[in-house]
Amino acid sequence: MLTHHADANPKPSESSPHTPSRRQWLVMSTLLAAGALVRGTPTYALSLGDLTQRDATAGIRSALEKGAEVAIQLLGKENGFWQNDQVRIALPDWLRKTERAIKLVGRGKDLDDLKLGINRAAEQAVPQSKLLLTNAVKAMNVDDAKKILTGGDASVTAFFREKTQAPLTEKFLPVVSGVTNRIGLAKQYNQFAQQIAQTGLVKLTPEQARVERHVTTEALNGLYHVIGEEEKKLRANPAGAASDLLRRVFGAIK
Repeated sequence: MLTHHADANPKPSESSPHTPSRRQWLVMSTLLAAGALVRGTPTYALSLGDLTQRDATAGIRSALEKGAEVAIQLLGKENGFWQNDQVRIALPDWLRKTERAIKLVGRGKDLDDLKLGINRAAEQAVPQSKLLLTNAVKAMNVDDAKKILTGGDASVTAFFREKTQAPLTEKFLPVVSGVTNRIGLAKQYNQFAQQIAQTGLVKLTPEQARVERHVTTEALNGLYHVIGEEEKKLRANPAGAASDLLRRVFGAIK
């Protein structure tokens, strides 16, 4: 009599040769969620035409988020602006034109303090821009992504200026105002503005008489500049990118 013995090590039920196992589905889902190509496709994208809209958009968003994060880390700390020759904020033009006269009347030290204060205000305000920049990146559409991919080294800066400069200025301005008031910069600047206006040497517009507007504009210029520099590095060396997605997307246009 033949007796059927159960396998001591039963094998899990197998799907047909053409049906992915549960593990394979999980792996593929993870890859898709990350914007990567599913295993089984010929190879990584070798040209811009090979990129899907999903990959291109996800790659650009990732690059912009990384660039914004690096910019905030570099600039949003003490001496982030002040000791960086590329983004150090100078005095407004009207003050620079009268700088020599101000020093001649013994106010040189006050002027030096003002130069430092303008940069300190930007350094303290920059971290508050993280959410605003992130939201701007999330609102980017497929057409924006394609323009950035094919637009050259300055395309990220152009994107931010076109899409975010006006709203960021208005949202950033109160943050800068709070900082300038807290460190006494607004009062110091206003005193200079009033004194210069009384001399008749310079006729100031209402906007020029507000230090907050100058700091806001230059702080955003600094952010855009550093983000653009990060983009240049990525385009020059996509193989050194932190993620596979960035390597494929920017490698396709190198």
